[in-house]
Amino acid sequence: MRYALIDTALGTFGIAWTDLGIARVALPGRDRARTEVWISRDPAEPGFPDGALASLPERIRRYAEGEKIDFTDVPLDLSGAPEFNRQAYAELLKVGYGETTTYGAIARTLGDVAMSRAVGQAMGQNPIPLIIPCHRVLGADGKTGGFSSPGGVTAKMRMLALEHAASPTGQYAFGF
Repeated sequence: MRYALIDTALGTFGIAWTDLGIARVALPGRDRARTEVWISRDPAEPGFPDGALASLPERIRRYAEGEKIDFTDVPLDLSGAPEFNRQAYAELLKVGYGETTTYGAIARTLGDVAMSRAVGQAMGQNPIPLIIPCHRVLGADGKTGGFSSPGGVTAKMRMLALEHAASPTGQYAFGF
């Protein structure tokens, strides 16, 4: 596995990848040194993305500056993720920039709204936030719900505000 740090308007992101694709993303919220320690674990060597991932650092920078960026073409390495999580992430990848969904809506598409809590757990275990946009998943009442990345719910709200996202009720609720 290789990794790189990306300085952006939001702070330092980290990405780690294998030959299959992106395996981890670290969102801003830690200082640069802690981000590097976190993203380089298991072990990973510093590198520069190439091939299908070569443009990813610049795309992340542009996203952090408020540009509408679509990451759905980024190859992913989810080989360590449980099957249920992969199914939930596949549904989430259908939620575009500036859109939101709910844990229940994803659970419903997977067959049972009662799996909402399991969907929430899958989002909390998402190894590739931003690329798999778990920040776009809200509670049924339009509230933000949790966010396990650095910065917690504040980081989630910042990303939603950057995207000018509307809540499921259609009201903009993420001013920051």
